[in-house]
Amino acid sequence: MKIPILMYHNIAKAPRDLAVYRSLYVSPGAFGRQMRLLSMLGYRGVSMADAMPYLRGEREGRVAVVTLDDGYVDNLESALSVLQRYDFTATCYAVSSLLGQYNAWDDQKLGIRKPIMTAAQLRSWHAAGMEVGAHTRTHVHLSRCSDQQQREEIEGCKAELEDVIGAPVTQFCYPYGDHDDRAVEATRRAGYAAATTTQRGRADGGADVDLWRLPRIQIARHHLLPQVASRILTAYEDKRA
Repeated sequence: MKIPILMYHNIAKAPRDLAVYRSLYVSPGAFGRQMRLLSMLGYRGVSMADAMPYLRGEREGRVAVVTLDDGYVDNLESALSVLQRYDFTATCYAVSSLLGQYNAWDDQKLGIRKPIMTAAQLRSWHAAGMEVGAHTRTHVHLSRCSDQQQREEIEGCKAELEDVIGAPVTQFCYPYGDHDDRAVEATRRAGYAAATTTQRGRADGGADVDLWRLPRIQIARHHLLPQVASRILTAYEDKRA
């Protein structure tokens, strides 16, 4: 059974003066139409935690996982109400040491500072029935880190976010999709149930799936509804893995 794990970042209109990474923006209207499409196709949008029985092959059903990277304020302001409208859940991967700040890892490259949820806003996201996942403490390239730095980023993020929301954090996402065998093992040892990458493709559900190297489908600013549907329903993304 193929399970699409959708990857989003900003749910907002791309700034006019943004020259790079415009694809990481999906407008609130487009996001709403895409969630409606999922519902019309018979899919239930779910968080990573809610998807685990399907990923492990314990349950069958038409589910699509909704993930949002980095923890931007616009996820709360623009995505939450849409998800609630369709009774969907989603996972927001937060950068724990930058709560209430901005995208310090790429703001100079982008020329724009994008607000990240505060601790209180992240609690609001969680209280609304959504999931908080971990995205390291500082949004680092894990393959460039020492073993100790990897542990601090991976384990430290989990501990900090659990302290913020007062609940277990069981899902992880590798920043930039960058990981090596050490990072995968550190993620497993830290107690995460699964981890997502930026490798293209739909996830395979079943006992043999590698839960710590799950592929995702990026939904970009320029994707029209037929393109979104083809990525979810067909082997389009699988062939590009």
